[in-house]
Amino acid sequence: MNDKIKVAFICVHNSCRSQIAEALGKYLASDIFDSYSAGTETKPKINQDAVRLMKQKYKIDMEKTQYSKLLDDIPDVDVVITMGCNVSCPYLPCEYREDWGLEDPTGKDDEEFEKIIEQIHQNILQLADKIKNGVLY
Repeated sequence: MNDKIKVAFICVHNSCRSQIAEALGKYLASDIFDSYSAGTETKPKINQDAVRLMKQKYKIDMEKTQYSKLLDDIPDVDVVITMGCNVSCPYLPCEYREDWGLEDPTGKDDEEFEKIIEQIHQNILQLADKIKNGVLY
């Protein structure tokens, strides 16, 4: 039986920030929580700039293990992290919710993408720390 906390990274389109968060959650904190991502709409493929930069920085090929998913495509979760989609942010029932307020880097330059990836990296580490120390909820 899996007693690990399940974390869902949620964004409307599930093609960029939430996909990066799912990948980094698996990469940095798979010993502490299970990572999922989803949205209320899907895109045919993950944002190609995000895919390229994640390969460069972490050697992670998101297209091999991830795809754009709807909220119904993931299991029930304990924690929901919204990426910063404000009022249109999808709702999922959970024990704990947090909004990371991240700008969508889609269509912006690599520097903007790298800032968002780095912020997600730091947020994942902080989230893992909170879960590990039992201070989440």
